[in-house]
This record gives sequence, structure tokens and C-alpha cells, in this order.
Amino acid sequence: MSDVHVRKVINTSSAPEAIGTYSQAVKVGDTVYISGQIPLVPETGKLIQGGFAKQVQQAFDNLKAVCDAAGGSLRDIVKLNIYLTDMAHFPVVNEVMGRYFLEPYPARAALGVKSLPKDAQVEMDAIMVLHQTLEF
Repeated sequence: MSDVHVRKVINTSSAPEAIGTYSQAVKVGDTVYISGQIPLVPETGKLIQGGFAKQVQQAFDNLKAVCDAAGGSLRDIVKLNIYLTDMAHFPVVNEVMGRYFLEPYPARAALGVKSLPKDAQVEMDAIMVLHQTLEF
């Protein structure tokens, strides 16, 4: 059987536990599909306090932890989706994201949504490809 068809579930205690019927990530071949990460503190399972920028930072930290557990890094993300309950916060997302990513940036979508789990203000999911060659 080819590795491309084998699914491996990725779990790490360095990111919040799944709060529903899903896995933190699933790896198929060299592609890792990372479930939505909200700004929960992994140790407590509670939403981080301190404002919107702190929420974005915690969501990126959670995303990074899942990437690490899958054998990759944020640099391996090729597609990032960001969900916001208030699109007026979009400039803050860009500012914080600039601390986590270098060029070439992943493809990205930012979507305004009415609400998110646990009353989070931001959520992000991603697709990561391992063992890729980057062209500049």
C-alpha cells in the first residue's frame, strides 16, 4: 500500500485538546491537514486573556505546536485560513502574523464569521506540506 493513502492522526499536548469529534491534524502522505486552532491555553483549556492580539498570538502558538508534532514547522504551511468575528481586527492579524511567518508567505484567506467556539475572536486552520522545495 502506498504511503499516500495511509492516514496518521496527529496529537500533541502542546496544543489544546480537540473539543469535538475531530483530530488536531491528519497526515496523508506528505500533506498535513490541521484543524481549526482557537486561542485556548493548552494547559488550562481556557481562552487566553489580554485582548485580541494575545488571542491571535495564542492561536498561532497552537498552530505551531501541531505543526511541530507533525514533523514540520509554520514554514511548511502552504494554505492558511483565518476566521475573525470582527474584520476590523484584520490589521492586527497581519502584524502578529509577520512575527511568525517569513516570505514566501502561505496562500491565505481571511473570513468574517458571526461566532466561534468558546467565544473566541479568531480561529485558524492550515494545510502543511512536508519535504517541499521552496522556490523564491
